[in-house]
Amino acid sequence: MTAPSPTCPDEVTGPAAPTAADWLLARLALIEARVRRAIAVRTGDETAAGPGGFPGPAEAPFDPFQGLYISDDAAPHLLDAPTGPLPPDPAESRLAAALRTHEEAAVAAGAAPPLLRLAQEFGLGPLDVDILLIALAPDTDARFERCYGYLNDDITCRHATTGLALALCGVPSASATARRVFSPDGPLRAGGLLEDGDTARPYLTRMLRVPDRVTAHLLGHDALPAGLHTAVTLPRPAPQAPLTGDSPLAATARRLASLLTRHRLAHLRDGPGAAADSVAETALAAVGRPALRLDLAALSGEPRAQTEAQTEAVVRAAVLEARLRGCGLLVGPVGSVAPAVGSSADVRRLRGLLAPLADLPLPVVFTGPEPWDAHWMPTPPVLIECPPLTEPDRAALWRHELRALTGPAAGTHEAVADGIGAATADRIDEAAAAGARYRIAPHRIPAVAASACRQADADGTPVGPAAVHAAARSWNGSALGRLARRVRPAVSWPDLVLPERPYEQLRGLARRIRHRDQVLGRWGMRPGGGRGRGVTALFSGASGTGKTFAAEVVAADLGLDLYVVDLATVVDKYIGETEKNLERIFTEADAVNAVLLFDEADAVFGKRTATQDAHDRYANTGTSYLLQRLESFDGLALLTTNMHANIDAAFLRRLDLVVHFPAPDEAQRRALWDRCLGPGVPRAADLDEAALAALAGAFDLPGGAIRCCAVTAAYRAAADDRPLSTADLLAAVREEYAKLGRYVDESRFPAAIQPMQAAQAVPQ
Repeated sequence: MTAPSPTCPDEVTGPAAPTAADWLLARLALIEARVRRAIAVRTGDETAAGPGGFPGPAEAPFDPFQGLYISDDAAPHLLDAPTGPLPPDPAESRLAAALRTHEEAAVAAGAAPPLLRLAQEFGLGPLDVDILLIALAPDTDARFERCYGYLNDDITCRHATTGLALALCGVPSASATARRVFSPDGPLRAGGLLEDGDTARPYLTRMLRVPDRVTAHLLGHDALPAGLHTAVTLPRPAPQAPLTGDSPLAATARRLASLLTRHRLAHLRDGPGAAADSVAETALAAVGRPALRLDLAALSGEPRAQTEAQTEAVVRAAVLEARLRGCGLLVGPVGSVAPAVGSSADVRRLRGLLAPLADLPLPVVFTGPEPWDAHWMPTPPVLIECPPLTEPDRAALWRHELRALTGPAAGTHEAVADGIGAATADRIDEAAAAGARYRIAPHRIPAVAASACRQADADGTPVGPAAVHAAARSWNGSALGRLARRVRPAVSWPDLVLPERPYEQLRGLARRIRHRDQVLGRWGMRPGGGRGRGVTALFSGASGTGKTFAAEVVAADLGLDLYVVDLATVVDKYIGETEKNLERIFTEADAVNAVLLFDEADAVFGKRTATQDAHDRYANTGTSYLLQRLESFDGLALLTTNMHANIDAAFLRRLDLVVHFPAPDEAQRRALWDRCLGPGVPRAADLDEAALAALAGAFDLPGGAIRCCAVTAAYRAAADDRPLSTADLLAAVREEYAKLGRYVDESRFPAAIQPMQAAQAVPQ
């Protein structure tokens, strides 16, 4: 090794602030000086050893192959080799003191070296720091490898050993106090900063190794390790808008922050809206700890072969990452690994995952919708309930993100007073209101808002409600889309033809969804008994009267997607499977602010019957489950049926609204014929107002059948490349009557249609 130059970084007078690597290399220069003195002692070079060194025995000269073999001549002198710790050196002490002075100046200037921050975070003493530096020296400078091999008297052992580390630190190897530094409960090993070697070897020859992540951190490289990408989320460089004001969420964040100053573990049970993560991030930021999130759902999705050892290693690595960065841990959802009612194997697995978090000297907040189970952890956390996230809360988060993404003060009403665009401020508010309709977790809103801005930029338009709707729909409901068929509404209230009473009932249904946060939340009119905040309605009526169409209109008015549950994928012949399928649908729908439509609901919401055999008992069990699950549902569920009498009476009591869809009268049939033909369909001269009125009076058809007739007639006209005529509609009506098994008495056709019929001679 060349002559050491243990210079000190000068952050005061230097041209640039020292980097993390500069601070570490300055410390390692002192370790290099110790290694030089140790080699001098071993070789017997009294001059090179310095005033504190001592020579080796003259009868054992330096051998360049030392460590590879033991000769017969050297064997009698093995116990004559110098032992004991390396004596201190005054020059080295002066350099160390100068370096400490510079480090203290850096701390005072707010730029503490990473090694000092690490020592404070992990509670390391001076001896712990020296041993850590000795162990990581070969990872930063390959020259130390051969030196350590020589000093270990084993050229294959190129790492620092327990005995060599103690000797270089000037500590006797027989010191019980010094040996506690390497114990499993010491700060180095318990914190994951030091890995001990093969325990089968003698204590003093066990190799020491520093994890690569620790070395990289001390060198200033803080990229997240590849093994943590799926389960760990780092704090955002620009944190989300803190929860402030007098809202229940802000009050919960302040209470949690106060508790974290006295208790290290807390469980924040999530409420409707999934706001627990944002509340926990705000509370951790208030105590000076950015939140590093550990996603247990990602860990529970791994194959079982990886969950025992590798998953626990991911948890330990996440803990190390949080401590290196000075973060607090946000862990959840806890119930995704072992629900409150789970198997004993799941509970044991969760205990194994949470065990490394029990005694950490940093705040840990668990989140999840499940109540805390005492079996999950030997040390119970402080339990806190997170209030629901309301639509105004989501609107405020959306507004904050959109303002930040569209330029400084671009969307603030405060900026309007200073002459900055009122139109931009209004557009941002409209977009925020559109985004607030979607039940997206607050920690995901920044990503969805960024996606909306990118989509608007690609379309060449300013970000507005349309871009927000498109982005939210692409992020929202992907899991529910695998369980139900998604329908993107493309209709509106003018397309709906109904009598006044059901029409107003549907308007009232939309009002319930829009204002439920105000009525059930701020006004406190939420019913007891564990009922959710959802809205459930039943649409009953004959086939084709517009029940499914009305559900699409309501979804379009609310700006939400419609998910039609396919009963073929829900009902299962095996006992209990139908309930499991429905639970998955309700769980996903709770997380997605969408309209859930159970078409032909009497198939699963039918009446309970007297128990005659096991089939009846389990069928009644499924119905009872649905009765309970509907009460705790937080979304919008619509049920349609053609047989109202078959719906269980207990369901009717739990419904917020029952809308009956009658068969259309003549005036409504006239309007339906006109709407079903549409403005873009070319019409022949004979297809005028009188003809449509005659069709409506002559044929008693519901809206669905009228729609089928219009489509069938359009295909006939398109095949001949001509406008749609009355004859085409008459032929389509005959086909529809035949399909429905109804008789067509053409002698009773109105006089306005009979001449047209005879003149055009439409074939049967």
